[in-house]
Amino acid sequence: MIIRNEIPLLEYDDSSPEVIKPDLDCEGLKLPEKCLFAFLGDVVHDYAGKNGADVAAELITVAHNIRIYILHEEKEDICLVQSLIGAAAAAQILDTLVTCGCRKVIAVGSCGVLADLPENAFIVPVKALRAEGTSYHYLPAARYIELDPEPVEVMENTFRKHGLPFVTCTTWSTDGFFRETKEMVRYRLEEGCSVVEMECSALAAVCRRRGAKFGQFLFTADSLANVHDYDARSFGKGSHEKALMLGLDILRAYD
Repeated sequence: MIIRNEIPLLEYDDSSPEVIKPDLDCEGLKLPEKCLFAFLGDVVHDYAGKNGADVAAELITVAHNIRIYILHEEKEDICLVQSLIGAAAAAQILDTLVTCGCRKVIAVGSCGVLADLPENAFIVPVKALRAEGTSYHYLPAARYIELDPEPVEVMENTFRKHGLPFVTCTTWSTDGFFRETKEMVRYRLEEGCSVVEMECSALAAVCRRRGAKFGQFLFTADSLANVHDYDARSFGKGSHEKALMLGLDILRAYD
């Protein structure tokens, strides 16, 4: 049944099957249960090449082909994918991965800070503000999505095992990279968001809709904490390799 609304983005079909299936481009592909869904650039491809990963498939788009790597670990295989950025693009990729077998998904990438947080600090979102558009096609309209507690606990335990400090947070997921206005930054901070990124709430919604478990950890990059003086810093580039290793450790510990 279609839930109707004057605003098209708030309309939702809760039962009718999709016309285009998420596994259209890789029908019959069976992927590992565990997946590291990364926003880490060439670090992902370098690691896959150095560690004998197989390319299970490529998702072919007009703009860019997405390689689906399979890492052959001692006890199990792990799917490793470098995503496109942005909620709509990333959700399309993840929907395919989940439909093809990934049931325990950990995402990792950078975030901007709204509060006074140093660069390269680790953050574990427990709730995401749905200010992007994609999640509304996967779940009924709501202001927030709560992230699955099970992967959050595994992430927290892995950080503690490594002796790495971290904080939990509410993240602001938004498509409007250049519309993070000064007043909006203040408003989001006042309602409890301490970081901002582009995909978390959408990815969580995809997994919730498809019956997979989802968690994400972030490392801090640029700063919007001073709305009068934007600070790009180094965009968290120093954390890319470390974050990849942590993501794999989290998945290894995820029973």
